[in-house]
Amino acid sequence: MSNLVEGATGSWEVVIGLEIHAQVSSQSKLFSGAATAFGAEPNSQVSLVDAGMPGMLPVINEMAIEQAVRSGLGLNAKINNYSVFDRKNYFYADLPQGYQISQYLQPIVGEGVVTVELEDGATAHIGIERLHLEQDAGKLIHDQHPRKSHVDLNRSGIALMEIVSKPDMRSAAEAGAYVRKVRAILRYLGTCDGNMEQGSMRADVNVSVRRPGEDLGTRAEIKNVNSIRFMQQAIHYETTRQIDVIEGGGTVDQETRQFDAPTGTTRPMRTKEEAHDYRYFPDPDLLPLEFSDDFVAQIRATLPELPDAKKRRYMDELGLSAHDAAVLVSDRDIALFYEAVSEGRDAKIVANWVQGDLFGQLAKAELDIADSPVSANQLGGLIDLISDQTISGKIAKDVLEIMFESGQDAAAIVAEKGLKQVTDSGAIEGEVDKVIAANPDKVAEFQSGKDKILGWFVGQIMQATKGKANPKMVNQLLRDKLKG
Repeated sequence: MSNLVEGATGSWEVVIGLEIHAQVSSQSKLFSGAATAFGAEPNSQVSLVDAGMPGMLPVINEMAIEQAVRSGLGLNAKINNYSVFDRKNYFYADLPQGYQISQYLQPIVGEGVVTVELEDGATAHIGIERLHLEQDAGKLIHDQHPRKSHVDLNRSGIALMEIVSKPDMRSAAEAGAYVRKVRAILRYLGTCDGNMEQGSMRADVNVSVRRPGEDLGTRAEIKNVNSIRFMQQAIHYETTRQIDVIEGGGTVDQETRQFDAPTGTTRPMRTKEEAHDYRYFPDPDLLPLEFSDDFVAQIRATLPELPDAKKRRYMDELGLSAHDAAVLVSDRDIALFYEAVSEGRDAKIVANWVQGDLFGQLAKAELDIADSPVSANQLGGLIDLISDQTISGKIAKDVLEIMFESGQDAAAIVAEKGLKQVTDSGAIEGEVDKVIAANPDKVAEFQSGKDKILGWFVGQIMQATKGKANPKMVNQLLRDKLKG
């Protein structure tokens, strides 16, 4: 499938690179002991270091270092045993120091690769340029006063991992798949919660266009996009805008732009800074960061099974299809839920229930699987009732809806509402005889070779028994009697 975009004067290729800012899962900030909990009162989690008070010295958070190394290993990237923290100098009202402590020429993690699968089944390998640690800035709040902006420094100093991709993506779909995959890996590792709505993961999106085979075009950077859907909208808009500019005889400016969600457009913020504009230099208050191969090996030994390995295991050991396995490993919470339900049960049946009926109920309730009102143990209990023929699959769907609303176990609902499946062949046979006797014309149609009408007979009997008759038994009795 071609990723070329057609303009008025021919085909264009979009080139995309991403800088993902992932908040490190840690109870304290990168260079201070201040807390990092989301939703705290403004300026209630600010140390003297975070506030940029004179004479305050940064002290490195060892947990942040471990989390960065763990993330690098999960991204199949090179771990640098020697790295340096730099000062990146610029002025923002919410950056009290007047600089940001970051990493530039010598980051903690070097090159890596992330493999993503697209909806059409194609595979893309997206290069990682680097992962470096840096401290976040604060936040400006503009809606609290008609003429003044307020500053909240709770985020000031929070540890971020900036994951810089190579310009390897050629469509919004590839960019979306890449962010989803990186987010999944970090969540499996426990190094970032990936909550884009709360700002703990966001992306700067670099977009340029060129004629196929030509050199890279001038890029625009869309800052701080906090949802995959918005990111893809921004890429589509920016691609069209840049093509229109060039085909209209203009040139694309290298600039920083902002995505406007209500209109689905981007607008200019400022001219794009270059590295020399920031006057990077090694932070004089922090020694170079050095650690041993043993330190890295100890972290490597704690890595969990990651999505790609888990997907292979689901396919090889559980017999799941590539599609089903990909869906179930796409998120850590989904995989944990699935594995809890499938323990001791048919893996394929459980996969169908989790990604079918359970996902449907969660979508209707606008809930994530971690907040499911039906636990893994409860869903397993429902599947057991189908397996031992206590209820039919159709009744089970109705029971699941009641479980979502009430929180009750399946067995209690079945007992309370009298939903137990009828497996008495005599009782079912009586209903079969009634339907056959009342519909001689339909019997004649079946006997003339119209096999599909059997479904109509089954429907009549299931209706008469309120869905409680054993479907297999109904089908068999019908076939025997209709052929006779």
